[in-house]
Amino acid sequence: MKSIVKITFAFLILFSACTPKDTTKADLKQALTFHSSFDTDVKADFALGDANMYTVPNRKVVDSARVGLHKPDITLQEGKGKYGGGLVFTERSKGYIYYPSEKNITYNQENWSGAISFWLSLDPATDLKPGYCDPIQITDMGYNDAGIWVDFTKANPRDFRLGVIEDRDAWNPNPVGPDNENPIFLELLPTVKNPPFAKDKWTHILINFSGLNSESGEASLYLNGELQGTRSNIKNPFTWEISKSNIYLGLGYIGLFDELSIFNRNLTDTEIKALYTLENGVTSILR
Repeated sequence: MKSIVKITFAFLILFSACTPKDTTKADLKQALTFHSSFDTDVKADFALGDANMYTVPNRKVVDSARVGLHKPDITLQEGKGKYGGGLVFTERSKGYIYYPSEKNITYNQENWSGAISFWLSLDPATDLKPGYCDPIQITDMGYNDAGIWVDFTKANPRDFRLGVIEDRDAWNPNPVGPDNENPIFLELLPTVKNPPFAKDKWTHILINFSGLNSESGEASLYLNGELQGTRSNIKNPFTWEISKSNIYLGLGYIGLFDELSIFNRNLTDTEIKALYTLENGVTSILR
């Protein structure tokens, strides 16, 4: 009897020591599929798929991709990240850097959910060159054909938009004119006017999505832990050839980039807040 009491007492002590915050961190860790801290290397700290970054001169010649970071206008610099090192983009130039999507994103042809988290530091009005800028773009075809991305619009004052765009032949079967002059396309984009980006300030971006490839798909954009906009009732198919899908970083981007993390499900508001306020970033939950 005494032994049973001792075991029960020990369990209660252990249980009481696990705070809700600890539980949230454990849940985030369990859902994590990819994390690159950029502290000392561009190779991901944690990846269920290929952890290597690749550089390619053109998306159509991915067979010529080189392992590692090989663009002179992009460098990894110590102390330039939100936590430790970070990527520094200095010019708008040709070529792409990316991580492969396969296994790093748990794509599903039915009822697909996930979340993508990263940090940016820039003044869009003074740092960006004219033209659209996608800090991240994930697709096997293009931004308008089964693509997940955020962008800054092409001229000041710049809006910040979320694109979770299904198969092009489903949302736009009879293309007419440029997408950004097409009201059908513009209606697909939750948009933030006067977004809170500034020089020498870090902003957290969280793309949250659920139920893609079902009758009730939804995608939301969070900045600094706060919901900014949602697109609901995404019913059209979102088709990837996963081996050809890549996580492209810094398309037309000039500024700092850090802490890329991907999760295998959509996150709760509590988890998004916790992710935004994590001391020392996602690396701290991997330890």
